[in-house]
Amino acid sequence: MSNQEKEPMFSAKIRKIFTTPLGKENPITVQVLGICSALAVTVKLKPALVMALSVTIVTAVSNFVIAALRDYIPDRIRIIVQLVVIATMVILVDQFLKAYAFDVSKQLSVFVGLIITNCILMGRLEAFAMANKPWPSFVDGLGNGAGYGIILVIVAFLRELLGSGTIYGYPVMQKLGVYSTGYENNGMMILPPMALIVLGLIIWFQRSRNESLIEKK
Repeated sequence: MSNQEKEPMFSAKIRKIFTTPLGKENPITVQVLGICSALAVTVKLKPALVMALSVTIVTAVSNFVIAALRDYIPDRIRIIVQLVVIATMVILVDQFLKAYAFDVSKQLSVFVGLIITNCILMGRLEAFAMANKPWPSFVDGLGNGAGYGIILVIVAFLRELLGSGTIYGYPVMQKLGVYSTGYENNGMMILPPMALIVLGLIIWFQRSRNESLIEKK
């Protein structure tokens, strides 16, 4: 324990905790967690970015709080305590969005509130925060939130670009003049089934890449 207390804040171990969920243990593409919101809020890039940031904040802070309290939480009520912490953070984030980004809050609709049921949060609290110190737990929350966010951004980028011809509302296809060549936006991309197909392709690519890296080792 003394060695862990003296460990630098940005040691190799801490960096690995942060970077692992970004790639080979991504919560969406490898662990298949948080799929519902990944499908629901990726029609446009802006709400996807806000959702990604919201989940990252909630996961990181919840991890930190639970790790700080873990020695004082009776095992029989640990799930209740975890849910209370998550719900508190989600309410704070939701109220912040309604106050400062109301349009995005309307687009996200109920999905901000449903962060409470996101499997990534409960999974990290149970698997990591309940067994580690606050700082590593905070970094773990950041890493898993960022890993989740990266996938949301990729899916939303492709769907908005190919489905609406825009990126973050900017008319990319129009500015490039591709419409004059006969190109038309693919309306299928903004429909829910295409979110599942795009996400499925990303999962296939990620897992194939992981397997190839394992074979090389």
